[in-house]
Amino acid sequence: MDVLHLSRLQFAVSTYFHFLFVPLTLGLSILVAVMETIYVRRGDEEYKRMTKFWGKLFLINFAIGVVTGITLEFQFGTNWSRYSAFVGDIFGSLLAIEATATFFLESTFIAVWVFGWERLSKRAHLTAIWLVAIASNMSAFWIIVANAWMQSPVGYVIRNGRAELTDFMAVITQRFAILEFLHTVGGAYILAGFFVLGISSWHLLRRQNVSFFSKSFRVAAAFTLIFSIFELLQGHMNAEILGTKQPAKLAAMESQWETQNGASINLIQWPDAANERNSIQTLSIPKMLSLLAHYNPDAEVKGLKAYPRDQRPPVLVSFLSFRIMVGLVFVFIALSGWAWLKHSAPEKQSFLLRLLVWTIPLPYLACELGWTLAEVGRQPWIVYRIMRTSDAVSPIATSQVAISVAAFIVVYTLLGVVDFYLLFKYARRGPADMPAPAGGR
Repeated sequence: MDVLHLSRLQFAVSTYFHFLFVPLTLGLSILVAVMETIYVRRGDEEYKRMTKFWGKLFLINFAIGVVTGITLEFQFGTNWSRYSAFVGDIFGSLLAIEATATFFLESTFIAVWVFGWERLSKRAHLTAIWLVAIASNMSAFWIIVANAWMQSPVGYVIRNGRAELTDFMAVITQRFAILEFLHTVGGAYILAGFFVLGISSWHLLRRQNVSFFSKSFRVAAAFTLIFSIFELLQGHMNAEILGTKQPAKLAAMESQWETQNGASINLIQWPDAANERNSIQTLSIPKMLSLLAHYNPDAEVKGLKAYPRDQRPPVLVSFLSFRIMVGLVFVFIALSGWAWLKHSAPEKQSFLLRLLVWTIPLPYLACELGWTLAEVGRQPWIVYRIMRTSDAVSPIATSQVAISVAAFIVVYTLLGVVDFYLLFKYARRGPADMPAPAGGR
């Protein structure tokens, strides 16, 4: 393994670990804010306890997520210095806004929220958690805008051998960035919803604090169903824009080898990249790919053979990431719909509750697959059609990167163990200030 592959491995390890924490932070911040809103409006003390219980899990996850995220930005200087020199004028400004504005706001009001329960009025305290939720999601927005620029560069000129920003509004308002942001936060909300559903189900199966976790279940069921349906519809828009912005990625996602007018979708197929064909291909829906990608059943869809081999993304990884992710969205819709239909008395649905407990890891998998498709499907470009990944790596020794990769894996594994141990410990304990009443009620 050379410097390029080791640097890519290190960044992948860092990103995958960091993104175990980010979606839960984004989604749970909204759910906690919703629960406190219900408490303030209704005066129901149980919703106050719910806010504190789920808020504790949010804080644990947030703290570990911050630690794992800091090292990502350092790697632009250590492992990807040529990239940083080339795009620093654009990429750096977006990361600076995220760090100095939204992250600062988020961190400040988390402290206000944690220590302000007995010091602030109900409405002021509620405002604090909504500011945390908004800032968390806006922080994600700036990061995703930076990534979207790498996927679809706009608002720049090449001057003196580097990309320089000419139109800031074009960068932050381009359709690719908006769609990528909506898709990412939609997946995060689904993950948080199933996190709450799964933990609530675990306690309901044991008849622990039934009223408390039934209310948590109801809030999460409606929230998760809404965003599962949203993610399916919005995901189609993400795929559609690739037809014009990244047609090679679209072809890899669908294992489309030949350029065709009126291209079909094959429900069952298996790519054979070595021979530039599909070894299995059946159950075709005529013209469906052209219709979905261009809203025209006779539109041209470029195949992978239209691109030189060194400009094609890895096909099998892109194909499987896309197929599994889409399949999981349908699972999420079915399960959240079932949960919503049975929300009036969820404690009676033992089979559903068991399913929901085991479903907790699936949204994590879907989120990681989404980023795999986004990043692997862009290859061999770090900035699409402008800079190759191989040209972006730092001129450093292989041994230096090998040592840092090993250190990252060890440290991140320990952090992951700590995070999931604490989440498991406090989720299993339940609301500490609310022992289960006699009879499970």
